[in-house]
Amino acid sequence: MGSAQQANKKILMEFTKKQIDRYSRQIILKKVGVIGQKKLLKSSVLIVGAGGLGSPIAIYLAALGIGKIGIVDKDNVKISNLSRQIIFETNDVNKNKSSAAISKLRKINPDIQLKSFNKNLTIININQIAKKFDLIVDGSDNFRTRFLINDYCLKNKKILVSGAISKFDGQIYTFNFSKKKSPCLRCFIPKMPRNPDIDNCEYEGVLGPLAGIVGSIQANEVVKEILNIGNTLCGHILIIDALKLTFRKVKLNKRSDCYCYEKK
Repeated sequence: MGSAQQANKKILMEFTKKQIDRYSRQIILKKVGVIGQKKLLKSSVLIVGAGGLGSPIAIYLAALGIGKIGIVDKDNVKISNLSRQIIFETNDVNKNKSSAAISKLRKINPDIQLKSFNKNLTIININQIAKKFDLIVDGSDNFRTRFLINDYCLKNKKILVSGAISKFDGQIYTFNFSKKKSPCLRCFIPKMPRNPDIDNCEYEGVLGPLAGIVGSIQANEVVKEILNIGNTLCGHILIIDALKLTFRKVKLNKRSDCYCYEKK
C-alpha cells in the first residue's frame, strides 16, 4: 500500500460509520476523497440571508457536510416567500427566518454546528458575526448589505460568493480577496444605487426556480473554493437568463479607479 493510500485510510478511520455512509457519494469522487471531505467538515460558512438564494445554499451546504454554518436574517417568514424560499413551509409563516432555517438544517444533518443570527448585518456587528467563518455567501436582497459584505471581505481577505436574482435573470460572482488580482463588487457596480434597501423581488417579481438555480451554483462555488478544485469563477460574472436558458461567463476586470484597487 502506497503512502497516499495509507494516509487516506488513516483519515477514513477518523470518520464514523454514519459519516462514511452519509458522505459516501462525495468521498468516492477523486477530486474530493476523504481528504476533501475532512476539509468540508472542518470548514465554516456564513450565509447572509435565508431567502430565495439562502434556502438552497443552506440546504446543500448542510447536506454535503460543511462543519459549521451560520445564517444571518432578521426577517420573519411571509406567505409570499414560500414560492421560492424552499427551506420554509406554511407552518413557518411569521417565524424568524434564521431560526426556522436552522431548525430545518438540524433535521437534514444533525452532526454539524449551526448558528442563527436573528439580526440585520451592520457595519457595527459584521466583524463580531463574520470573523469566525472562513467563507461568506451573500444571499441578501439589497445593495447596502451587498456592499457592506464586499468591503468587509475585501478588508479581511475572505472569500465571498455572491448571487443576485430579479425577474428571470440571475448573476453569480466569486471574489477571492486573498488573490491580488481579484476584482470586487464595486468593480462591476461602482456606485450605490439610489434606493439601496429596495428588494427587487418585491417590486419586480422573480421566478421561483431561478432562485434555486442561482443558489445551487453558489453552493457549488463554495465547495470548489474550499477544496480548490475546478475553474474558479473569480474574475468573472456568470449571467443566467432563465427564459432563454442561456449561461454566459463574462470577464470582470479589476478597475484601476476602484475601491479594491486602492486598498491593495
